[in-house]
Amino acid sequence: MSSHGVPHEAQHGDDFTGKKVGLLAALLAIGLTLVTIASHRTHTHGIVARSEANDHWSYYQSKKIKYHNLELGIDLITAQGLKGEGAEKILQKYGAERERYDHEAKEIREKAEQKEKESVHAEHRALRFDLAEGLFEIGLVMSSLYFLARKKLFPAIGLLGGIAGTVLGILGILA
Repeated sequence: MSSHGVPHEAQHGDDFTGKKVGLLAALLAIGLTLVTIASHRTHTHGIVARSEANDHWSYYQSKKIKYHNLELGIDLITAQGLKGEGAEKILQKYGAERERYDHEAKEIREKAEQKEKESVHAEHRALRFDLAEGLFEIGLVMSSLYFLARKKLFPAIGLLGGIAGTVLGILGILA
């Protein structure tokens, strides 16, 4: 003890392990921040892609309704047995429009399916970021327990959590 009543160790702040654990906690907090932001951005991307897929599916349905209305028109003209140049022009017009709507509907369906795949992919990536976030949080808490218990086991577990969180974060980026 010094003459001031403060333990000698506290005067010099020579807790090298404590400094290392503090640095580890800071690095874990930075990793946590990065994967949290990546997780939120990826979830948002997945939601936007799902919304766009829903919009495409609605547009697809409107095209199919128009297509079926044209089929109904062709069927009505045919069923009534209408003949002549006027009926033929209408049948040709309806036939051409029906083909156009069918072609447009197929293109829209492909876009909707692509957006659905994009949404599912984003959610898979976001799950990796979420798991990484949890591992960084566990690592940070475990490392912090060193300052209460002065057991080196806690920062070792924290380091493992940080390494696992880093691996999952990288897998989320690469996915």
